[in-house]
Amino acid sequence: NTVLFPGVVIPITVARDRSIQLVREAFQKKEKLIGVLSQRNAEVENPAAEDLYTMGALATILRLIRMPDGSVTIVIQGRARFEVGEFTQTEPYHLAHVQRLEDESPSPEETRALVLNLKQEAARIIELSPKIPTEANITLQNISSLSFLVHFIASNLNLEVPDKQGILELSSLSEKATQVLGYMSKELQVLELSEEIQNKVKGDLDKQQREYILRQQIKAIQDELGDKSAEDEIIELKQRGEAKKWPEAAKAAFDKEVGRLQRLSPNSPEYGVSMNYIDWLLDLPWRDYTESSFTLEYAREVLEHDHFGLEKVKARMLEYLAVMHLKKDQRAPILCLLGPPGVGKTSLGRSVATSLGRSFVRMSLGGVRDEAEIRGHRRTYIGSLPGRILQGLKKAKTGNPVLMLDEIDKVGNDFRGDPASALLEVLDPEQNVAFNDHYLELDYDLSPVLFIATANTLDTIQPALRDRMEIIELTGYTLEEKVQIAQRHLLPKARADHGLSETAVQLTDAQLRTVIEGYTRESGVRKLSQQLAALCRGLAVEAVGNADHAVDGPVDDAKLQKLLGPKRHEKEQAPDSPPPGVAVGLAWTTVGGEIMVIETVRYPGSGKLNLTGQLGEVMKESAQVAFIYLKAHASEWGIAEEEFGKWDVHIHIPAGAIPKDGPSAGVTLLTALCSAFTGRKVQPLLAMTGEITLRGKVLPVGGVKEKVLAAARAGMTQVLLCTENRRDVEEIKPEHIASVAVKYVDDMSEVLRLALEAKAPVALAKAKPAKAKLKGRAVAAAPVHVNGASKVKLSVNGKSKPKLVVKASKSNDKLSSTGRRKK
Repeated sequence: NTVLFPGVVIPITVARDRSIQLVREAFQKKEKLIGVLSQRNAEVENPAAEDLYTMGALATILRLIRMPDGSVTIVIQGRARFEVGEFTQTEPYHLAHVQRLEDESPSPEETRALVLNLKQEAARIIELSPKIPTEANITLQNISSLSFLVHFIASNLNLEVPDKQGILELSSLSEKATQVLGYMSKELQVLELSEEIQNKVKGDLDKQQREYILRQQIKAIQDELGDKSAEDEIIELKQRGEAKKWPEAAKAAFDKEVGRLQRLSPNSPEYGVSMNYIDWLLDLPWRDYTESSFTLEYAREVLEHDHFGLEKVKARMLEYLAVMHLKKDQRAPILCLLGPPGVGKTSLGRSVATSLGRSFVRMSLGGVRDEAEIRGHRRTYIGSLPGRILQGLKKAKTGNPVLMLDEIDKVGNDFRGDPASALLEVLDPEQNVAFNDHYLELDYDLSPVLFIATANTLDTIQPALRDRMEIIELTGYTLEEKVQIAQRHLLPKARADHGLSETAVQLTDAQLRTVIEGYTRESGVRKLSQQLAALCRGLAVEAVGNADHAVDGPVDDAKLQKLLGPKRHEKEQAPDSPPPGVAVGLAWTTVGGEIMVIETVRYPGSGKLNLTGQLGEVMKESAQVAFIYLKAHASEWGIAEEEFGKWDVHIHIPAGAIPKDGPSAGVTLLTALCSAFTGRKVQPLLAMTGEITLRGKVLPVGGVKEKVLAAARAGMTQVLLCTENRRDVEEIKPEHIASVAVKYVDDMSEVLRLALEAKAPVALAKAKPAKAKLKGRAVAAAPVHVNGASKVKLSVNGKSKPKLVVKASKSNDKLSSTGRRKK
């Protein structure tokens, strides 16, 4: 879509693969030369020889820039004209024999005349054109070469490609200059006409401006005489103000602003700003409170109807509501519902509002980064508004709604301030009695508002903000709870949403367990709801496609798998009989608990400890503590001290693409290390979790409910926990973990004694003390018992000697020995 002229520098974006290959190869060469031809039709994507003009310009690649989208931008400078003689290659790019062409120069007198005319015309164009900077005129005046001047002007003229190509193909500089002067003359005429039109439009605008000023003066006179419509509006505002239950400060601000509004013209920009402020003062529910219709029985009924399980959370909610009912002036504490996605945090807030008979307003804080979103904008800004808190109260139309601050852990901050810091005043019962919004600039009492926040994690919440809230943890649902939730809530909702009858899509509890375990992996039920919706959509398609096909009644297993596809998750299974060095731990994730297999091997080396599996710093430190503890207590488990210097140890936790961290794998790491060094297997179907110390103490960890339930799902029969975690296990319904025996420990010696299989001592000698000679010296060989060790250290005349390999024969009680030295 352009033409390159000799001497001119232009950038070109190269996007075709063949052209990119050509410029890259040319740029690697010393000369960096390419031939540039224009297309006859710019829309042709892969031009052949007949699609190109036969005359172009030789160019040097000055610079090559690789763009992020894969294209290449090159800066090229034209050198000379050429004409294509014959194309010799089309793939991977065009190659041709060309003939260089030279321009015919006019006489010196004609050259000076042409240069003068070109510069004069160009100067007039620059003067009239608003798009060309005046500095361009200085550049043109410094050009003395007729050839470069003609080509430079031709390249910058607003001409079509055929016109520019026609200038390029002329061999006489005199003809080129003449043709360029003709085009410049046409451009000059257009610019002169455009200036004429602009002057005329400017005159019309000046006239309109005068008329506007006159109209404004007329309106001012009318205001002085009294505008009946504006007066009626102000009277209406005063009547609404008299009916409000104002605090004294708010009433004074309202009266002052109404008085100011009376002095303003309705056509003044300030009139709209003032009117907007007055509307906000009138629309806010200053002391308009909803009478609570709370009864404990009704609140319990609402919570039980809306949510299955979550007994501890529902009991805490009932306590909270009962205290508020008894003490009317009680300043409501700020509750924060903490739990993984999909467990019903938001719906709990809505249920609380229903049980109290109050309005419910949800305010999402996810991604909020501007402090003004909470405190509002000052009225000096155009389009300013109060913050989201007051906007929510206006929406609720009551001064004591249930206001849910959803996703409070996802509040960010940037150069516009920290919204979390602004929430400190909102969520403090001692301070929010006088919350000051930047827009209102008045104190507003937020203490009657019942704030309920939700969060997925506490880590990202500012400590001062976290301290102001009472944390209520929702730990997720068990398998049986999910089955009941699906039968009572999710399936009926899915049928109604997809236009199916109440008898359609009937699933048994066993089928729902298959859906939960095979197609979802979560603590909540959001993914389960999506899978049930997918099942209903599949049956709806069959019902619409085949009028005779009935979707009522049970769904068989084959149809269930056909509609949902192959299972996405396999049930977690632990190794039945793990080899030495393998132990099973328990981990907490955002979607519940999981078992975690830890593998340990040793191999000849110098005592190094290697860790793999994308472990965090805390877990790496736990492995080091476990290794050091084992070294310090090696004799208790029949491990020779020199063993640690002869072997390297490698610990690996599978699923290496998933980051893992935390101290709760300490007991599992130590058990795996001890199993690897002693050769004793870990008890089958045994899982464990707990943090350890250098003294061998076992410390409590979090997420116990999810971890124990994960062990039950994986078929474990025993779980080892810290004694202090007993209180967490007692919160789990016994029927959910009936297949798991939970054992409690306080130190690592108990853990290893319970976790490792017993190995009976091997009697190496039972005969009477015998005497043997080793290099002429006597040595007493007493009966020796070694727990699984094949090497013992014997003392020869009280002096230490090299290790001897001692073997005990099964057929008799003779003691034989072989060593590295001769007998």
